[in-house]
Amino acid sequence: MVELTRKLAAHVARVRYADLPAAAVLSAKRSLLDAIGVSLGASGLEPACAPFAALAAESNGPCTVLGVRRRAAPLMAAMANGALAHALDYEDAYDGAPVHPNAASVPVALALAERDPSIDGRQLIGALAVGCDLVCRLGLSLQENPDQYGFFTPPILGAFGAAATAAQLLELDEDRVVAALALTLSQAMCSSQWKTDPESALRAVRDAFAAHTGLLAALLAAEGVRGFEGALEGRFGLYALYARGAHDPAPLLDRLGTYFLGEAVSFKPWPSCRGTHAFIAAGLALQARHAVPPDAIERIEARGAPLNAMLMEPLAQKQRPATAIDAKFSLPFCIGLALARGGISLDDFMPAALTDPRVLALARRVTFEAESGAGMREAVSGELTLQLRSGIRHSLRVEHPPGHPRQPLAQEQLIAKFVDCAGRAAHPLSEAHARRAADAILTIDSAPSAQHALRFIAAER
Repeated sequence: MVELTRKLAAHVARVRYADLPAAAVLSAKRSLLDAIGVSLGASGLEPACAPFAALAAESNGPCTVLGVRRRAAPLMAAMANGALAHALDYEDAYDGAPVHPNAASVPVALALAERDPSIDGRQLIGALAVGCDLVCRLGLSLQENPDQYGFFTPPILGAFGAAATAAQLLELDEDRVVAALALTLSQAMCSSQWKTDPESALRAVRDAFAAHTGLLAALLAAEGVRGFEGALEGRFGLYALYARGAHDPAPLLDRLGTYFLGEAVSFKPWPSCRGTHAFIAAGLALQARHAVPPDAIERIEARGAPLNAMLMEPLAQKQRPATAIDAKFSLPFCIGLALARGGISLDDFMPAALTDPRVLALARRVTFEAESGAGMREAVSGELTLQLRSGIRHSLRVEHPPGHPRQPLAQEQLIAKFVDCAGRAAHPLSEAHARRAADAILTIDSAPSAQHALRFIAAER
């Protein structure tokens, strides 16, 4: 029976900022700050994003391409900023589901806010909260990981959040939201084939396509293009196509409209795959507790959910990654970084750092054991054991790595992260300018025009 898509579409069409709990509002503003910051940083640090900015600049329009002195039409700006969103692997995540719920939605919200000066800050925050909530619910509903069938989930589900965000800002009614979700399904795709190519940067820029897909779907729906019913749960809908139908509808509707899952997003303290963070945290804690010299370590044993085996495969590639984005998606490399350098920062993924012999030597000592029975919900937990040459073993398990709602980053830490990233943009922002921008973003829901509040994100002249 085709019902779920309709119910979710009605929710997207109905909810407004005034319906949001205070915690959802605060989290949406923090996600907006975090997303803009890491995108600014990516404009200066990830060369794979440059072609998207260049192509976007060929269009005419009012929208900012983050970090560069270029403007573009809404669709192209959303695409270019979508390329930036995940490029540093530093954006927020939802622990327990294979999603980055704001990576595609924020570029869409920025594009529409700059397209239409009548959109105020409350509308923008409401739209982001709804889009984020939908992506998290779609991810929690999965009972199997589509990656085993060759589909990489985060940008696929992110496109639906982008469509919902756009539908909110375009004030689409229920029927047109249904159409927007159908039009999203008609486009959304991300093959896991990129994992077989160590030189590919498509993993870095993947959300360019998700943002473009979601915005295009909503714009077409606004123009009256009809989609079809059952885009999510239908016989040939999202779950049937990508997960062989293995989904639980309960998370899609549980407390819908009263609890927004964006309240529980995690903000990353380190610029690497969220699946590496429990092991990074464990390694840093063990080093601090036992002062183990790196050359005293004979073997490094990691244990975690089977999903994290992808961070080890293919092993030779993960032990010596060729690109920054592959290094961020490598458990051996990230553990090696943490143990060799006592922490992880954006500087640790520069080209010279990828060949650091101390890091690579430790990376070669990392093994991984999959814990039977651990599913996608446990993919952010893990245990690390340091086997020393002396025979001593030190172990630590981390259930909730830093940045999780149970171990949240303080707002000042998020601002400091924003300032650091903004200072690395292609056209960097000074600390003073970045702090003014952060303040404008965090108070955007009091601004009569979101466009006015966002003026601070433009590069300094």
